[in-house]
Amino acid sequence: MPLSPPSSRRALKHTRAIEVQAFARDDGLWDIDAHITDIKTRDNRLASGTRPAGAPIHDLWLRLTIDTELNVVDAEAVSDAVPYPGYCDTNGAAYRKLIGLNLLRGFRDGVRTRLAGIQGCTHLTELAQVLPTAAIQAFAGEVLDTRDGPDADGQGQKPFQLDRCHALRTDGPAVARYYPRWSVVPAASRESTEC
Repeated sequence: MPLSPPSSRRALKHTRAIEVQAFARDDGLWDIDAHITDIKTRDNRLASGTRPAGAPIHDLWLRLTIDTELNVVDAEAVSDAVPYPGYCDTNGAAYRKLIGLNLLRGFRDGVRTRLAGIQGCTHLTELAQVLPTAAIQAFAGEVLDTRDGPDADGQGQKPFQLDRCHALRTDGPAVARYYPRWSVVPAASRESTEC
């Protein structure tokens, strides 16, 4: 279902696009490649000169290499288009500070601590924030067993995705329907049936 129709006429002025791709490597590691662009529909006057309509203001890349435990083992950042050439594009090496972080344990706080403000590029640092959930999506069914029901092959552990979002909470109706053996009765429901 799309968004509701706009309530007023409008004109497109700016597009930010983010794309994340995950690659399984031959050496057992994974590359998570993230790309962000900002493009205006009009000529944009910057202190460094005018950027023509349709040319990217930002065209930035970030690659994290991770192991199957979601530990960052390598990191690389490249800036192909920036508002201040020769300045914005000189701190790609700062993103090596992400090495050693784990995407599931304090990653976003670690990114902010290591790269916030003048320590990094605002846009690359923001881009890094989407990588944990993108990596989980890549690992689902590949590295992480997310199955249940007849396809579970004797799975003895709760599927990874349960209790990680509103829809898949173990006391909710989606889990009761799709993962019934992991469903728990909410305390409020249990109390009302006992009265």
